[in-house]
Amino acid sequence: MRGLSHIQETFSRAKTEGRAAFMPFFTVGYPDYLTSLEALCALAEAGADALEVGMPFSDPLADGPVIQHASQIALNNGIKIKDCVRAIKELRARGVTIPLILMGYLNPLLNYGLGRLVEDAAGAGADGFIIPDLPPEEALELHEHTVRADMGQIPLIAPNTHPDRVKQVAQTARGFVYLVSVTGVTGARESLPTDLRDYIQRARSQTDLPLAVGFGISTPEQAHLVATHADGVIVASALIRLMEQKGLGAVKALAGSISAACKR
Repeated sequence: MRGLSHIQETFSRAKTEGRAAFMPFFTVGYPDYLTSLEALCALAEAGADALEVGMPFSDPLADGPVIQHASQIALNNGIKIKDCVRAIKELRARGVTIPLILMGYLNPLLNYGLGRLVEDAAGAGADGFIIPDLPPEEALELHEHTVRADMGQIPLIAPNTHPDRVKQVAQTARGFVYLVSVTGVTGARESLPTDLRDYIQRARSQTDLPLAVGFGISTPEQAHLVATHADGVIVASALIRLMEQKGLGAVKALAGSISAACKR
């Protein structure tokens, strides 16, 4: 199973099992290409339901300092979009079977060519895309390609997104909707917004698609809180920061704890 149906089946299975899907992010090429593959494999082994495979970019406007730093190191290592597509293929060859979703910014994807990217990514074994700086008004071309390839296309909405806008964004979503937990950039935080439950409920009133929450989730306790209300839990900066501080073993241990905490 690949593409949109692979993503849909993952959320359906998690719901049946009484938990939210755990969807960690890691940047290809950080701290180097081979280690990033090891990290992504370790996250899968630790219980991830899907992986967000980060494509580095020089100006990741939605990301905080941790992911910015990782992205810059990956770029310094010479990582390009083609290497991220190759990483998908290598992850499949290593036995990773869960959904793999490429996440990155629009400019380098346009340079690569959206049609070519979707075709190459699908051929490598990717299931979908998350592009934080792609507004729905400009998403039609990618939408046409992902529909043709039967892949996911996941938009982002923020707490201050107007309900009419949420409905508009959700209409072109394929797979799930990414809820940004705060009006700010990515990064581990000591606490989550007190109105997170209301925010999730407002979004749910506008779409029947699964809702995954990211930005700021860094502990099993926070993941469990999100899992009681949302369909997916996304963790990024905490894992990348731990890689720099303590290495791959610590990353896998935290991922395992968060995965277990996604049980409702």
